[in-house]
Amino acid sequence: MMLAEHSLGQGPNLTLVPGWGLGSAAWDGVASLLSREFTVHLVDLPGYGATPPVADYGIEALADALAATLPPRAMVCGWSLGALVALACAVRHPRRIARLVLVGATASFLSREGWEAGLPADRLDEFIRALETDASALLKQFSGLIHHGDVHGREALRATRHCLDGGLPADGASLREGLRTLGTTDLRGLLPEVTQPVLLIHGSVDPLMPLGAAEALLARLPRSRLDVFEGSAHAPFASDPVRFAQRVSDFAVEGR
Repeated sequence: MMLAEHSLGQGPNLTLVPGWGLGSAAWDGVASLLSREFTVHLVDLPGYGATPPVADYGIEALADALAATLPPRAMVCGWSLGALVALACAVRHPRRIARLVLVGATASFLSREGWEAGLPADRLDEFIRALETDASALLKQFSGLIHHGDVHGREALRATRHCLDGGLPADGASLREGLRTLGTTDLRGLLPEVTQPVLLIHGSVDPLMPLGAAEALLARLPRSRLDVFEGSAHAPFASDPVRFAQRVSDFAVEGR
């Protein structure tokens, strides 16, 4: 598996890994701000952009494919599904990643015994059924859901709405595989092995991943800190891009 990427800006390397459903274009607004200080590498997951579809890949294969795109000692920022990929990559390829920024992150997308801060399994099943019925309608609903309750919801929605202007960002099979991967991934046991500095950025009113997921990560990741964006939902980089870019920039040089 090979992940396509495109780059912009100049400076230290920063790789952005998107979540499910909208593709790497979801980063566009904040990527333009980050490119003032970084060489920003935007990765496309399987079936999105120029990355061809892949069947039955799983989180480990995604992590290995991400590692193959990274410059030495990379700083990686992952959102939602992309945060899971970045976490797995940090454990499987610790020499490739120097720092992690995890946005709207969790160790397990679904609630499990001992991990209540997740989505109920039947909610994920609803997404899968809706995808089979009308993928376009589901993604429009999803693009609104991730900003639900955000104090800057209109601005955030405008920042990501273009992701759907050209139709589905990925083929149906890739969208299904992404949901399957979210449902089967459980990284709780790997968290103590993440030795890199980690910045957790989480919206206080995230409707998909409750703040408790980030707080649980904070308690289990050895070198982590949590920055809560008050009033932001699941995509704080879209609702407060200036603060987000500044926080990432500050984190890049902390402790050096």
